[in-house]
Amino acid sequence: MSETADTHGAEAQIGSDLPAPTPPISAETRAFWEATTRGELQVTRCRTCEEYTWYPRGFCPHCGGLEVEWARVSGKGEVYSWSVVRRGGLGDYRGAEPYVLAYVELAEGVRMMTNIVDVDESALAIGLPVEVVFHSTEGEAALPRFAPVQG
Repeated sequence: MSETADTHGAEAQIGSDLPAPTPPISAETRAFWEATTRGELQVTRCRTCEEYTWYPRGFCPHCGGLEVEWARVSGKGEVYSWSVVRRGGLGDYRGAEPYVLAYVELAEGVRMMTNIVDVDESALAIGLPVEVVFHSTEGEAALPRFAPVQG
């Protein structure tokens, strides 16, 4: 029997009970983490070329512009790539296996590394529509993770 099957042979939900460690917060990422506590997903956007960027930085990697700002995004996207971690989780994730580590491509075009949560393993696929959910931490941040779009 697989690690994700229940006693009736059905696929179990993966990532329903992941740890939520407080991430490191730097001056460059503080606004992002503050937004997560309000249930908002933000990325940076260049004022010159209007391209979105993830991971936040003080310049635009598309045009080299120095005028970047935080912009709220939809939180909707699709799975770009994924893997189920079945053993060898590190740090806070040790013993939380299995869980899904994925890249999600947001509707705005940027890709974020994240976890897919509350998903049946049989439903995992490239192109799976997902939306952001926030998991509270003990610190001043919430972790953005993604769950399959219902309906």
